[in-house]
Amino acid sequence: MSHPTGHPGGHPGGLELPRSVDYAQRPMLVFWEVTRACLLACRHCRASAAPDPLPGELTGAEGRALIDQVAGFGRPYPILILTGGDCLLRPDVFEMVAYANSLGVPVAMSPSVTPRLTPEAIQQMVDAGVKAVSLSLDGATPATHDGVRGIPGHFDETIPAIRALVAAGLKVQINTTVMRSNLDELADIAAIMAETGVAIWEVFFLVHVGRGEATGAITPAEHEQVCHFLYDCSHYGFTVRTVEAPFFRRVVVQRKAGGPAPVEEPYLRLRGRLVERLGPPVGRSTAHTVSTRDGKGIVFVAHDGQVYPAGFLPLPLGSVRERPLVEIYRDNEVLRSIRAAEFGGRCGRCEYADLCGGSRARAYADTGDPLAEDSACTYQPALA
Repeated sequence: MSHPTGHPGGHPGGLELPRSVDYAQRPMLVFWEVTRACLLACRHCRASAAPDPLPGELTGAEGRALIDQVAGFGRPYPILILTGGDCLLRPDVFEMVAYANSLGVPVAMSPSVTPRLTPEAIQQMVDAGVKAVSLSLDGATPATHDGVRGIPGHFDETIPAIRALVAAGLKVQINTTVMRSNLDELADIAAIMAETGVAIWEVFFLVHVGRGEATGAITPAEHEQVCHFLYDCSHYGFTVRTVEAPFFRRVVVQRKAGGPAPVEEPYLRLRGRLVERLGPPVGRSTAHTVSTRDGKGIVFVAHDGQVYPAGFLPLPLGSVRERPLVEIYRDNEVLRSIRAAEFGGRCGRCEYADLCGGSRARAYADTGDPLAEDSACTYQPALA
């Protein structure tokens, strides 16, 4: 699966996002898992995707009805991200793109790198008006990436695919999931971003959902170190975002205010390798700090129409087959509490509660409470 959360919190590559959106009224991003079908078997896949579609996928008519519901939020319309599984395995996916475009709803796609991602498919994306495309890259070497993806030779197919999408004029986002096996390759992955002309690097931090339960998460202290490293990466010409690590925004604010960089590993090692590959940081930071979170500016519609706050947060909110997405998003009490930053533990006491808010998916995975504190954050709030 190319987009390991389908939300991923994920933000689609390269789209300009309105700054004045009232997230109580409309999300910025609607992720639609158009199919669970995928030819890959990635170790950290949220969807636990399979080669064939699952029963109950939204039909073409139901898909168009969902797009109508997305438009029903009103302007500025949310961005619709078609994810999966592999969205290219849905036969009518480009019909869905065309219908969304006819309504003025911007569309991004998150395909997998498989034999379906042909030059013809890339041209179809361009012709259909797709605004941005995201692919996954989980290592800087074939051994690491292919080990995660479960497909020998996949790295050697992914790099040309990235270059082909960039050459076609599409805004390209690369998604990388941080795990024990690729931690030491992050600087080299950043160099690939710079060298291929990628617009956005979206870095995912594991939440143990689906196949992700089998993979090796890094420690909270390492989360903090990696966030500081990603702030450094944001000076090399591509935007940096995180998924399920909203405390990256706190780190960005602290560093921009003159706060110190860490003096521990793995930060020092990663920073040293980054400078070795790309030279000293130049220009201003392009780190992404919009204060969205699961259920606040983001909502996820599964293949069967069930709605969740995000792809990593398997808390069912209702079905678009039974209630309009607008009502589900605006009226759900859990989402209202998330948007109001009504959190427990350290997250509830934190001065960065609105900017960050912690990973609601991780809180839910750890405790069963989507409003609990985020165990991956090391920050001790200043507020009593």
